[in-house]
Amino acid sequence: MSARLEGRTALISGGSRGIGEAIAARFALEGATVLICSRKQAGIDAAAERIREAVPGADVRPYVCHNGETERIAELFTQLDADGITVDVLVNNAATNPYLGPMIELEYDAWDKTFDVNVKGYFEMSRQVARRLIARETPGSIINVASVFGMGAAPFQGIYGMSKAAILSMTKSLAFEWGGAGLRVNAIAPGLVDTKFAAAITNNPTFLKTFTDRAALHRYAEPEEIVGAALFLASSDASFVTGQTLVVDGGYTSS
Repeated sequence: MSARLEGRTALISGGSRGIGEAIAARFALEGATVLICSRKQAGIDAAAERIREAVPGADVRPYVCHNGETERIAELFTQLDADGITVDVLVNNAATNPYLGPMIELEYDAWDKTFDVNVKGYFEMSRQVARRLIARETPGSIINVASVFGMGAAPFQGIYGMSKAAILSMTKSLAFEWGGAGLRVNAIAPGLVDTKFAAAITNNPTFLKTFTDRAALHRYAEPEEIVGAALFLASSDASFVTGQTLVVDGGYTSS
């Protein structure tokens, strides 16, 4: 085990499955204390157990938190303070995409839910971590899982794309504001990944062909293929990298 994250404490939102769980497992393998959070106790407990089975001796701790409610995020950090835990690596991964269809028919309930989770939630998690690290004069790394849909047109996923574009902008702004305190803020922009979250695309042959035909590798990714980018940005290997977006999309945006 290379233990590239030995001595680090990492918090991964949306850690009960998919990309979040894959990142949590790799971080645990690399020696980090791993905190995973999600909305439902049963799901987050099950994910923690799977990681412990895959990585014997891993220190994995589940916490319940609704990323779309700032009050719940504040409660999470109050609990972490009470537990004597300081997060120095944050992976903002929890996201929602409640509407798939033409923008002209979008209802504002879906708009509000998308931005509450995907943007406000990311910002509040980041701010809670930053306040504590700045007060302690301790460096840290914040990693925002965005999407290639925030980098261009997102047909039938327009509101999701808008929220991810906001994340890319937020990444740069926070990196600029917090860099002097030793906090690095970066983003990962995955392409299509085989997760429950993306099932509306991967289970639709027409949608799926559109994406795989355009991607240079002509396929979608597995969650584990996003992990290397997160590990790099969390580790000291990326000590001079901030305000950047690392695209991991199989060449989808290369054409």
